[in-house]
Amino acid sequence: MEQYETTVSSRSHFYKVRDINYHFNVWGNEKAPLIFFLHGWADTGSTFQFVVDSFKNEWRIVAPDFRGFGKSDSNKSCYWFPDYLADIDEIKKIFSPDKPLILIGHSMGGNVASMYAGIFPENVSHLVNVEGFGLKESDPNNAPSRYQQWIAKQNDVQAFREYDSLHDLALRIKKKNQNISIERAIYVASQWAEKLDTGKIKLRADPKHKLPNATQYRRSEAEACWRLISAKTLCVFGKNSSFFKEVISIRENNIQKSWLNDSKTVEIPDAGHMIHLENPEFLANEIEDFIMNE
Repeated sequence: MEQYETTVSSRSHFYKVRDINYHFNVWGNEKAPLIFFLHGWADTGSTFQFVVDSFKNEWRIVAPDFRGFGKSDSNKSCYWFPDYLADIDEIKKIFSPDKPLILIGHSMGGNVASMYAGIFPENVSHLVNVEGFGLKESDPNNAPSRYQQWIAKQNDVQAFREYDSLHDLALRIKKKNQNISIERAIYVASQWAEKLDTGKIKLRADPKHKLPNATQYRRSEAEACWRLISAKTLCVFGKNSSFFKEVISIRENNIQKSWLNDSKTVEIPDAGHMIHLENPEFLANEIEDFIMNE
């Protein structure tokens, strides 16, 4: 199988973060300006490799694998979104104790980055949110059934699907992200998965991530955090993604002032939700232009 050849070599580091042995993917010179990448659900920090290779300037880049994903340790029980926020606060103390962060988050990582930037506005100088704009407001009347579902599923955790080979996983990745090359899809598969003793391939992701959340998403609370963001903000959408229309609708219908109204917005061509896999060159250019010129 032909696999993507990296341009900038990555290094692995492990640090204890709130009782979890966290894995960090690190690129670049330690003296270069620091950028943090936060990955999405079931992804890993290592798949930002294509964006890193596309940068024209020298950066020091740190991309953790969130707890329960990639090479980081898993929780003993369920996963709670506030843990990610507390993790980022501890990670800042490790890598950038004295300077505010340049935070770039995709999908779930975009939600983490944006909420953190509102909770601790003094800790973030630049925020790039790539398709991570939350969910629709939940109905509180659904709370009883949600709690029932969460309790019922505790002893019925469904494993992630297994694959016969990395190539099979790569084909599935390419099917869901049509603009990614097969070479890059194979690289992503090699980062997402590991080989079992049976010879099968399984994702490096804790199945407990698939459990329903006991508490419903409260968009109004997320927006309360977002409104406190003081960082220079760039919102990034894939032209082929459904998120763009959804967020425009939210912006138009939101009576209260939203941080979205003060942000710069960029639409990336030839890309759906997984922009960093499908058009990393365009994304890298927009990120650098934003950081260096805004």
